[in-house]
Amino acid sequence: MSADTDTAPAALVDPPRRTALPWVLMYHSVAEFTDPAEDPYGITVTPVALETQLLWLRSRGLRGVSVGELLRARAAGRAAGLVGLTFDDGYGDFLTRALPLLRRHGCTATLFVLPGRLGVDNVWDPLGPRKALLTAEGVREIADSGQEIGSHGLLHQDLTAAADDVLQQELRGSRDLLRELTGVLPEGFCYPYGHLDTRVVEATRAAGYGYACAIDPGRLAGRYALPRTHVSQADGGARLRVKQLRHQVRELRRVVLP
Repeated sequence: MSADTDTAPAALVDPPRRTALPWVLMYHSVAEFTDPAEDPYGITVTPVALETQLLWLRSRGLRGVSVGELLRARAAGRAAGLVGLTFDDGYGDFLTRALPLLRRHGCTATLFVLPGRLGVDNVWDPLGPRKALLTAEGVREIADSGQEIGSHGLLHQDLTAAADDVLQQELRGSRDLLRELTGVLPEGFCYPYGHLDTRVVEATRAAGYGYACAIDPGRLAGRYALPRTHVSQADGGARLRVKQLRHQVRELRRVVLP
């Protein structure tokens, strides 16, 4: 998307029919750890686990891509074999641990960052270890490498509890800051904590984003509330297959049932 427009490109407009939503995987941090107590929220996978999961996708004829790339491919009828990859929060280890593996296996991903917390840590996770967030330079390097940068808001706040002026700053303010940082107006948004409601979804659409990612949005599922599958350290091939089938069944029900 060019930096001088505030609207989503025509290629991202939903076709006028009910269709199954794509399979999108949700990651956070990629780092070494040995004790589950070091990862109380289940947000960390080791580099070995990530590579194993990427290889599993490849073994099934699938390739991980950014959500923007996935949606454009779907609009053009070329999405067969593509799976969305997302990484929330903008941890510094994406640059050092995840990016080399994505490149090795011919994948891209969407990294959702917090432009209001660059260069600090995950203060919103009181029980977990401190994890450094990317600096402005790191975000630019990742964008320049061909990965998609999306917004996760400014400060990782529950937007359903935010006043209207705060909601607008989290949506529009973060988008403008990312444009200043990367030179590109981000297409994608990711709801902090996965929390959303009708007001937040409509505000996200009105802010000019082309799509938004959730976790389990229920009846709000759609382009502005894409469901995602959480991937953990424990997810080997068998568990990933179960999660893939669960997604397919959920989407079949969503499309077929009124």
